[in-house]
Amino acid sequence: MPMKESGEMYLETILVLLKTKQDVRAIDVAEKMEHSKPAVSRALAKLKEQDYIVVDRDGFITLTETGREIAGKIYERHTTIAALLMHIGVDEETAAADACKIEHVISDSTFELLKKYSVKQQDGE
Repeated sequence: MPMKESGEMYLETILVLLKTKQDVRAIDVAEKMEHSKPAVSRALAKLKEQDYIVVDRDGFITLTETGREIAGKIYERHTTIAALLMHIGVDEETAAADACKIEHVISDSTFELLKKYSVKQQDGE
């Protein structure tokens, strides 16, 4: 069964936090996503149960290999789509918000074509 958008968002948020912080806890995720701590705790429990994250006895969160793969895929989609939208003139805030929606529903094949197009644009073709 494919992962729900909310699960992808949590994994992506954890990945982004891990890029800037050595230690990530549920409170960091709650603050970043602007969700309540109880809601985050429930979501993290599901991700842990599904083997996407590991939470150690001190509450530090790490991504499993599978969790990191999914988070990386979503993060790549987000950054690529946002950059393309800004390239065509969309302001940064709107591009980020729109990319956040699109990244979860775009097909793999369409994204691959967008990625190729993006590279061509960067190369000046």
